[in-house]
Amino acid sequence: MEYPNISLVLPIRNEERYIEACVESIFKQDYPADRMEVIFVDGCSEDRTVELLRAMQVRYPQIRILSNPDRTVPYAMNIGIRNSTTEIIVRLDVHAEYMPDYVRLSVETLLTRECENVGGVVDTRGRGFMGEAIAAMLATPLGVGNSQFRTTDEDAYVDTLAFGCFHRDLFDRIGYYDERMTRNQDNELNYRIRKNGGKVFLNHRVRSIYYCRDTIRGIMKMGFVNGKWNVITMALVPGSMSVRHFVPMVFVLSTILLVLLTVLTRSMLFGGLLALEWGAYLLLDLFYAYDIAKAKGFRFFPVEVILYPLFHFAYGTGSLVGIFTLPRMMREMAEKKE
Repeated sequence: MEYPNISLVLPIRNEERYIEACVESIFKQDYPADRMEVIFVDGCSEDRTVELLRAMQVRYPQIRILSNPDRTVPYAMNIGIRNSTTEIIVRLDVHAEYMPDYVRLSVETLLTRECENVGGVVDTRGRGFMGEAIAAMLATPLGVGNSQFRTTDEDAYVDTLAFGCFHRDLFDRIGYYDERMTRNQDNELNYRIRKNGGKVFLNHRVRSIYYCRDTIRGIMKMGFVNGKWNVITMALVPGSMSVRHFVPMVFVLSTILLVLLTVLTRSMLFGGLLALEWGAYLLLDLFYAYDIAKAKGFRFFPVEVILYPLFHFAYGTGSLVGIFTLPRMMREMAEKKE
């Protein structure tokens, strides 16, 4: 196969901890280096991210650095795509490292499969003990539901996936990244692809390592913000989010309601339902915590038992807050558009 010229586009902001390892993994790809341009779009970093990138430009002249004054990912992607000079776009993330055949397999799949977007399996990892514990949680069905790009070992057409590889003209046909989406921009774009008759394909051999948050505060903040943006995204683009994204909200809401009803009515019915719900949840919690501990060591067990409910409650609470703040968010977006 004669490999086409491609553009790798990476949004960045304050990524000095991850930038060097990410760049090294990009330039260890078995894709012809002279056919790649690597576009980093910086959202006003306040650390050494850009400084480190400029130093690496000496070794890797394919690196281009663009500025993103609006800071968020969809703005960065659109800046990168509009400034690209090739026929294929590969969207990457700096929090990740990529297997040497990642880019080649992505491009080959895009050119040979009936699809408009290609992605792969994300192996979630963490740094330090807590990072490892969080990564292990996020790699289980209880942690991420049926998110196939995190849990599958099979090729499949899917509803969404991480990152992506696209023909450049796709964005001329269906539009660019939705700049309203501070989060969930990949979900929204993949929904638009499917809505326009396209397909999203997951090649399980396309693999990357993604570094998750490595503190309890960090993962709870991520869960809260993601939960909030799930509601906002669903309101802005109905149908773009799956049922799994709202399971934590239902869990939190049902817990609150059953507690209130039990206290107010002193009914055994509501108390029994609450006990049944939490009994089932804790059984799953203990099962997956034990499964992780069996593979990684017993010291992980008590941490995992605590991590699951903390993450789920942060996520579900974020969704509930999203419902109450939705009118204000929609009004602010409308005013910004004007």
